[in-house]
Amino acid sequence: MGLFLDEGAGRLRALWRLAIQYWAYRVIVPLLFNLLVVAWLLASGRTTSAGLGAVPDSPVLPLISGVAGLVGAALTVWLAGRLLDRRPFSGFGFHLGAGWCLDLLFGMVLGALLITTIFLVELGMGWVAVTGEFETYGTDAPFALCMLLPVGAFLCVGFYEETVFRGYQLKNAAEGLNYAALGPRGAVLLALVASSVFFGALHADNPSATPASTFNIVIAGLMLGSGYVLSGELAIPIGLHITWNLFQGAVYGFPVSGFGPFGATFLVTKQGGPDLWTGGPFGPEGGLLAPAAMLLGILLIALWIRLRTGKISLDPSIAESPDRALP
Repeated sequence: MGLFLDEGAGRLRALWRLAIQYWAYRVIVPLLFNLLVVAWLLASGRTTSAGLGAVPDSPVLPLISGVAGLVGAALTVWLAGRLLDRRPFSGFGFHLGAGWCLDLLFGMVLGALLITTIFLVELGMGWVAVTGEFETYGTDAPFALCMLLPVGAFLCVGFYEETVFRGYQLKNAAEGLNYAALGPRGAVLLALVASSVFFGALHADNPSATPASTFNIVIAGLMLGSGYVLSGELAIPIGLHITWNLFQGAVYGFPVSGFGPFGATFLVTKQGGPDLWTGGPFGPEGGLLAPAAMLLGILLIALWIRLRTGKISLDPSIAESPDRALP
């Protein structure tokens, strides 16, 4: 039973905790999505003889998907924390307070700044052209109302992906790797790399994905995870993730990880230039400009942590079991 149970802690080993939580997440989210789609069809009166045939073209679907992901992530991480990890939900990076909110704001400003930098570089090089503004997609509703769709969807994505991939997975991986030969900080570093590779692999089958885009998403995982491993909280990665996607898709009209705009965009842009640099149909995350911006993001996160705390160091508490991490 030692393969499955950590008898000293009286709970499943980290590998099995990770597998169970992620399996539950992958099962529950599609079920929630389907239930929400049916509820939306009933509420909007679209349950006609066409059934679900008209659903795939609706700009509401990304928002429904985001809500399903958010609820599924919160539910499975909370349950896994209670039943498997034996830690409160706050232990996954949600010790809310003024400092947490300040870090969230910094992350949001940073995400907007990094994507704006990419846009300005491409604009200056003539690789992207602005062809319109205040565009809506798939609906005749007012622009402001349509903009709520990508805003809501990207808010959900930022919260649920960071809760699952950094808050739960990185933390449990670090616990499982916390052997004497590595020590807690070595375990956190190795868990950061491993979770980022997993994060990149999950994006490998996105539309228009390439080996370069998959590698860049791994770097994105390192950038997002750096805020967590340096602060011990999810505020910076959540804020950064939200505005990175929001400004990329809903402000500048770029594809986001292979997916085109939906709802509305402030600018309509036409991509040109070399795909090697711009990412082509996958969006900026598939080109060489993205990893440069991500490395800059890691540097700025480290500088922010230095200003906030007076030091730059991997947080060893991420690799500690609940018995040691909680007072």
